[in-house]
Amino acid sequence: MSNTTDVTSPLRRSLLIGLVYASLGALWIAGSDYALSFLFREPESLTSAQTFKGWFFIGVTALLLVWAINRQFRRYRDVIQANSEQAAAIRELSQFRESIIDNANIWINVFDVDGRIIVWNKAAELISGYSKEEVLRRGVAWEWLYPEEDYRQRVFVAARSVVTDGEDLTDYETCITTRDGERRRMCWNARRFFSPGGAVVGAIAIATDVTEQRKLEREARASSRQLKTLMDNLPGMAYRCQFDASWTMKFVSDGCRELTGYAPEELIENRVVSFADMVEDVDNEETVRVVEQAIAQAEPYSIEYALTRRDGRRIWIWERGRGVQVDDDLMLEGILMDISDRKILEEELASMATRDALTGLYNRREAERRLEAEIRRAERYERPVALLWLDLDHFKTVNDRHGHAKGDEVLRRVSGLIADSIRSVDIAARYGGEEFLVVLPERGLAEACDTAERLRQLIESEVVTVGGDSVVRLSASIGVAVFPDHASSADELCHEADQAMYAAKRAGRNQVFRAGQSAGERRKKPSRH
Repeated sequence: MSNTTDVTSPLRRSLLIGLVYASLGALWIAGSDYALSFLFREPESLTSAQTFKGWFFIGVTALLLVWAINRQFRRYRDVIQANSEQAAAIRELSQFRESIIDNANIWINVFDVDGRIIVWNKAAELISGYSKEEVLRRGVAWEWLYPEEDYRQRVFVAARSVVTDGEDLTDYETCITTRDGERRRMCWNARRFFSPGGAVVGAIAIATDVTEQRKLEREARASSRQLKTLMDNLPGMAYRCQFDASWTMKFVSDGCRELTGYAPEELIENRVVSFADMVEDVDNEETVRVVEQAIAQAEPYSIEYALTRRDGRRIWIWERGRGVQVDDDLMLEGILMDISDRKILEEELASMATRDALTGLYNRREAERRLEAEIRRAERYERPVALLWLDLDHFKTVNDRHGHAKGDEVLRRVSGLIADSIRSVDIAARYGGEEFLVVLPERGLAEACDTAERLRQLIESEVVTVGGDSVVRLSASIGVAVFPDHASSADELCHEADQAMYAAKRAGRNQVFRAGQSAGERRKKPSRH
C-alpha cells in the first residue's frame, strides 16, 4: 500500500505543476497582450514590448522550473535513500531471525501446506543426521524420519491437521529414526502461520529431544519399584522424619505395621500418634543428644531405645540413620529394627555373668564391682556407705543332715528375705557358700545396725520343713562396717565387716556386731523361746 502511494504521488504532483504552469502562462499571455495594446499604439513599439515580455516570461518560468525540478530531485533522492536503508534493515532483521532459528539449541523446522520442509535448522541436522540441503523443498524427510509406513501416516496426519484445521500440537511425542539408525524420542509443539495477505503458508514445528529424559524416567520408575519391593520386604521400618520434638514422620515403610502396630498413614504427619510419644522419655532425651552430636560431626548415628507399641507391649529398637538436607530442611533418614530378642539374650547373659544362679542375687564379682562404685560415689559426695556381712549359722549341719537340696532351699529362702526387706538402691549378693553381703548406700552405722537387726530377726523367725513334722530353725551372724568410719577402701570395709561377723559368731552366733565392737558391747537380742 505504501509503495503504490510513493509511485502515484510524484505523478500527481507533476501533473498539478504542469496544469498550474499552463493556466498561469495562458493568463499571462492574454492579460499582458491586452495591457500592452493600451500602452503601445505604434506597431513597432508594441512588437518590441511583446518580445521583451516573452523573453521575461521564459526567463522567469525557466528559473521556476529549475527550482521545482531541483526540489523534486532532492525529495526523490531522500525517498530512494530511505527505501534503501529500510530494505537493508529488513534484510538484516531477516538474517538475524534466520540466524536465531538456525543456531537455536532445539529442533526447529517449517513445512508448507504440502508438507515440504522449507526451514531446517542446525539442531535438526545434528539430531537427525540429515543436512539442510538434503531435506529442503522435499518431502522425503518424512520417509527418512519415520520409515514405518503406518506410523509415518499417523504422524503426518497429526502434522497436516495443524495446517488444515489450525489445531496446535502440544507436547506431541514421536519416535524418529536418525541417519545412523538410532531411535530418538522427540516432543513437538507446532502452530500454523500466515502470509501478510492472510493465506495459510504452513506450520512451524519446534521439538525437544527427550530421549535421555524418558530413559531417566523409566529408570526412576524401575528404581522406585525396586525400592518399594525392598522396603516392603525389609525387616523393620525405614523412615524419613523431621528433626523436631515430635520426630514428625514424612515417610515410613510398610514395616511399621509389624514394628509399631500403626499403619504408615497413621504415623505420617503425626495423624494418630507422633513417634516421640512411643519412645520412653529418658531414652528420647538420650536419642536427641546422640543425633545432635552425629549431625554436628556429619556422621551416621546408631542408637538403642525402648518403644511402646500400639498394643502396649514394650520392645527394644535399634536405629541407624543420618541427617540429610531436603529442600533446605534438615531431615533424618534411617532404619529401625526390633532387637527385643537380642536384648533379652543380653540380659540373660548379663544375669549369668552378674547373678548367682541359685539365689538370683548378685554374685561375688558383681558385688565387689558395685561396692567399689559406691565407695567412689561416697568419696565424691562425702556420704557414708554401710556394709552388712551375713553368715548363716550351722548351715553345714543342714547340708549334712538333710541334703544339699534342702540346703539350697534354705539359701533361696534367706535370699528372698534379704531382697524383700531392703531398698531398691541397696545391693544384695551371695558372696559364696552361706555368706551374703548387703551394701547400703548413704546409710550410717545406726541405720545399718537397725537393718541388720531386722534381717537377723526375719531369718530367726523363718522355719524350714525338712520332712514330716521335722523343722529347721535358722539364724545368722551379721557384721556391720561403715565407710569412712571403719575403712578407707572397699577391701578394708569388707575385712572389717567380715571380722565383725566372726566376732558375732564367737560371741554365740545369731547376733549383730559392728566393726571394732567387743563381746561385752554386743547388741542385746531377744532370747529364743
